Amino acid sequence: MKIGNLILENPLFLAPMAGVTDKAFRMITKPFGPAMMYTEMVSGKGLHYKSQRTAQLLHAEEAEGPVAAQIFGHEPEIMGSIAEEALRFGAVMVDINMGCPAPKIVKNGDGSALMKNPDLAGEVIAAVVRAVNVPVTVKIRKGWDDGSVNAVEMAKTAEQNGAAAVTIHGRTREQFYSGKADLDIIRQVKGAVSIPVIGNGDITDGVSAAKMMEETGCDGLMIGRAAQGNPWIFSQVLAYLQDGTILPPPSAAKRVAVAKKHLSRLVLYKGEHRGIQEGRKHMAWYFKGVKGGAHLRDAFHKANTLAQMTDILDAVLDREL
Repeated sequence: MKIGNLILENPLFLAPMAGVTDKAFRMITKPFGPAMMYTEMVSGKGLHYKSQRTAQLLHAEEAEGPVAAQIFGHEPEIMGSIAEEALRFGAVMVDINMGCPAPKIVKNGDGSALMKNPDLAGEVIAAVVRAVNVPVTVKIRKGWDDGSVNAVEMAKTAEQNGAAAVTIHGRTREQFYSGKADLDIIRQVKGAVSIPVIGNGDITDGVSAAKMMEETGCDGLMIGRAAQGNPWIFSQVLAYLQDGTILPPPSAAKRVAVAKKHLSRLVLYKGEHRGIQEGRKHMAWYFKGVKGGAHLRDAFHKANTLAQMTDILDAVLDREL
């Protein structure tokens, strides 16, 4: 798959997720096969005003492979002025978030609020495209609500203003993550533009991934929530798309090994206190749906050190053996 001058190994993308897709998450996920990963969503205004915490979200290591910096904001001048800065930390592409449904984002006119103002969205895209010499992509939703479905218009606007690709989540902002993703709107977007289209929403395994590609004709697939505590999904989807192979779920030993490595990276990058705090949700995701998962979740939330977390994970193996 090709986006601008970037040639990607396969059509799979790890979605940008605030509070989730930090460097530790990306480093854990990369070996399982996504061709492109994204930073957490980063405030353009935060970068403009030199927020150190905001800048830290953009750090990417060479070992991660291609990483895109995802930025959000609604002021063209600011978004253009910080676009080059967003690349300084190792990203090779800039993605503009016009799909985030979070109230704290849309109340300021950012994220999916831009779905209500395609003209302004176009100005933001054009400003970022002028500012950088790497591909600029845009992530949108089906529309603001069922009464204002305008993904096709937004995708055309993105293309006309220089975007190299567009990702569409097949839900409206008002849906958040409820209901089912609309594959037909993704198909319509694909038919309306000549730039690559990446489909997003409800990809949980190889079968759902293949269904989206077959029914929409999209060029790429973006996987988000289904990758939480489940980096194996990328290798599973790739195997299914290649020849229909259904890979088995990871063994308990593999799950524990990856969870331990994830925790270690969180502590390395963020220190033990913050790393363990953030690691609790990840550990709960790793063992969601497994026997005794609720008990494990409670144990993880009571742990305060890496050693305590490791003891809990070792107990999982003891129970399995």
